[in-house]
Amino acid sequence: MPTYTDMTRCDGCGECVDICPSDIMHIDRVYRRSYNIEPNFCWECYSCVKACPQHAIDVRGYADFAPLGHKVRVLREEARGVISWKIRFRDGRLKAFTFPIRTTPWGSIRAPADYAAPDAGALRSPLLAHEPEALKVEALPALRPQG
Repeated sequence: MPTYTDMTRCDGCGECVDICPSDIMHIDRVYRRSYNIEPNFCWECYSCVKACPQHAIDVRGYADFAPLGHKVRVLREEARGVISWKIRFRDGRLKAFTFPIRTTPWGSIRAPADYAAPDAGALRSPLLAHEPEALKVEALPALRPQG
């Protein structure tokens, strides 16, 4: 569901531009409002939606998610610690979903240089570097061999 900006709400602060991982949110030089320059390249991470202090960025739902004529609103409510999704169908029905914010705090992720270098034997392992200890689990779940 690519993003789009409600120009009447946007104040051109640039929060969406700073946080967009695919660098597709830009500020229009004439109107000083944000816009998605290439919706097809949107990763659909909704970082811009969640970061916008004016709640000016909406998402366009796909037909299998919400039918034509719908409206999707995403609201990050820091005080309550939740992200709320509201879908208004064209017949007026409203569906609301609320999920806890699970964002990792800034600075809490260790840099790769903070880990010991893996040995050559790790190349034959199906695990990624520093798994499972980096995930803070005893062991990763595995399928039992057919027998």
